[in-house]
Amino acid sequence: MLQIEKNTALIKAEALRLGFSSCGIALAEPLDDDARRLEKWLNKGHHGGMQYMENHFDLRVDPRKLVPGARSVITLLLNYYPAEQQVPNAPKIAKYAYGTDYHFVIREKLNKLLAFITTNIGAVDGRGFVDSAPVLERSWAVRSGLGWIGKNGNMLTRSSGSFFFIATLISDLHLVADAPFTTNHCGTCTRCVDECPTQAIVSPAEVDGSKCISYLTIELKDALIPTEMHSKMEGWMFGCDICQDVCPWNRFSKPHNEPNFTPIPEVLNLSLMEWEQMTEEAFNKVFKNSPLKRAKWKGIQRNIKAIKPISLI
Repeated sequence: MLQIEKNTALIKAEALRLGFSSCGIALAEPLDDDARRLEKWLNKGHHGGMQYMENHFDLRVDPRKLVPGARSVITLLLNYYPAEQQVPNAPKIAKYAYGTDYHFVIREKLNKLLAFITTNIGAVDGRGFVDSAPVLERSWAVRSGLGWIGKNGNMLTRSSGSFFFIATLISDLHLVADAPFTTNHCGTCTRCVDECPTQAIVSPAEVDGSKCISYLTIELKDALIPTEMHSKMEGWMFGCDICQDVCPWNRFSKPHNEPNFTPIPEVLNLSLMEWEQMTEEAFNKVFKNSPLKRAKWKGIQRNIKAIKPISLI
């Protein structure tokens, strides 16, 4: 038992050294309650055109099917809250997309953590995930004692709010599990629900993804944003932070110290007209390693049409 505790402490210390904000551990076991909630959510069509959410259902709810012999799920948080702000009246971009694509940044850290485990603990069968496989990251974060699911569907912490990425490392290591987080600290607050312009939050912790501005500007592929949504976009060109910006717990957010998340100057400074006039070649060059490439130049131009004031059309 002493060795298990030592290994657990080593992994948590190395995770923090690598720049992760928090590290929690849960037993690798089926997520039965989450499976039922996910099935209901899918049956309501709240995933919109994200058909991939229907795939690999059994893998999403049982980590042992992703990593045979899995014993532990390590959950890691990485702060992305920026110190900088966009210039006034710029097309709004979600804060997570200010700098380098987080997939690149977190994968590198996960690989280093796995290498550390192999060197200091021994051979391990493990896989790291960050939006790259059917993993219910927020559920594992709660089970790992890191926080609770807010009414906006985001995972919240009392110490730093919700502006962080969630990554998971599923392994066959026997580690000491943390106590699950069992208290919801949202109370009677409904700011996220009240302030969502598209009314995408249909009930506490239940989001109709097909109405979410993030879905409309990123996940909605090869289709125009519905005309009835244009007046509700509130200037968001890529993603949306409204439900996080109004959350009282995010008053505790502190700027990150990850160099890779330093904002791309164009993200902060370009006007709507400059975005509109940007060529596809220039877009691909500037945003080569940015989350914005997910929408592609064509998607950004489509989004601009949806948020452009009538007076400028």
